Amino acid sequence: MRKKQIKWVLAIMACLLTLGTVMPVGFVKAEETDAEYQKIKDAGELVVGLSADYAPYEFHAEVNGTDTIVGFDVSIAQKIADDLGVKLKIEELGFDALLGALKTGKIDLIISGMTPTEERLKEVDFSDPYLTSSQKVVIRKADADKYKTVNDFKGQSVGAQKQTTQEELVKTELVGATAVSLQKVPDLIMNLTNKKVEGVVLEQPVAEAYVDRDSSLTLADVTFENGTKQTAIAMPKNSPVLKEKINASIKEIDDKGLMKTYQAEANKLMFQKDQNFFQKYYKYYVNGAGYTIFLAIIGVFFGAIFGAILALIKLGKIRILRWIATAYIEYVRGTPLLVQIFIVYFGSGIIGIDLSKLAAGCIALALNSAAYVAEIIRAGISAVNKGQMEAARSLGMNQRQAMQFIIFPQAIKNILPALGNEFVTVIKESSVVSVIGVSELIFQAGNVQGASFKPFLPYVIVSLIYFVLTFSMSRLLGVAERRMNTND
Repeated sequence: MRKKQIKWVLAIMACLLTLGTVMPVGFVKAEETDAEYQKIKDAGELVVGLSADYAPYEFHAEVNGTDTIVGFDVSIAQKIADDLGVKLKIEELGFDALLGALKTGKIDLIISGMTPTEERLKEVDFSDPYLTSSQKVVIRKADADKYKTVNDFKGQSVGAQKQTTQEELVKTELVGATAVSLQKVPDLIMNLTNKKVEGVVLEQPVAEAYVDRDSSLTLADVTFENGTKQTAIAMPKNSPVLKEKINASIKEIDDKGLMKTYQAEANKLMFQKDQNFFQKYYKYYVNGAGYTIFLAIIGVFFGAIFGAILALIKLGKIRILRWIATAYIEYVRGTPLLVQIFIVYFGSGIIGIDLSKLAAGCIALALNSAAYVAEIIRAGISAVNKGQMEAARSLGMNQRQAMQFIIFPQAIKNILPALGNEFVTVIKESSVVSVIGVSELIFQAGNVQGASFKPFLPYVIVSLIYFVLTFSMSRLLGVAERRMNTND
């Protein structure tokens, strides 16, 4: 009898264990949220990163008199935001900076014509594809009979956008071709028209847009073996609920045929009735010049304050502080400004500080300028005769009074011209912050390139604006120097 009871107990336990194993599949309630999805819902805002120089995916156009980022990627982003019940916010960045911005929490999604690759899949997750397109080679129309197969580009340079499927195709399928990788498509087209490269590999919608706008270009009759590209939406890893919601939106877009509508809207905005170039795009340059001047002023102003502190520390008597100041100055002067901008922008996100693009650009420029200003001020102070300090001290002044009333007034004459030159330098170096999407002159020139399909003219105009800014500053500095000499 006891053996039968034991058997029944064991049988019941086995059933319970089996039921417990099966229940999560059929009966446990599906996961309703994840950290990324909840962050978006709590903020009431979906932040989408893109590079708006890739028409018709995303580009700048004038809508109701306002400069607006448009394109079918933007339409898809708006659809997803509506389905999530939140507002859409577009963050414009350089294509190279998009993955870094996603991984550091600066943006929630990347919708920028991005293709899932093995390398990218290690870092982020991707949605179901929302567009499948083939790859085309844009060539000069005069070379139409010259380039017809993948073997015809042997020994030639072929352009492609950096870190893209097109770049990989140039390296793997265009036999013997040399890849010329640039960040912006308009720059690639400019290289093609100027005969710096023999072709540019682009997605079919983008390639057709440039061919339609430039009668000197055409599409080569080249077929790639692995030329079919699926475009998807990138999102942070371990976001199952967010991914499910996005895939549901993509399915609805496919089921209702909304993609054709989005593409038609983008094409209509691309080929708006042409206006005079300067009437249409002057606002871009005015806006860019304003940001450039602002960045330079902030960079030099705070750089001068921090640089003065560093200079005084380096001239001081506390050895440990001198070492720290020297190490900082040498490190900043020995590393590229571009690297420093990325460290400030992405590094701030890693440590939990949410800096805007403009704030990160200003901080990076100020920290960079401080290292150079510190050496300018140190050299200016050191140039004052040591007897001046001794005379001041013999008159009963302490160290601070001697520096304030005797040394600094004389050092300023040595420092001012060099500080002016630093300001001119920062005006030009501020162009580097365009990589994180700050709307200064170079960034705006890229926007004009993408919207106008004119690869050369926008940079000519930008060069003239930079010349006016730097030349005017140089003349003002010359006036200040002459007045100081007159005082002597």
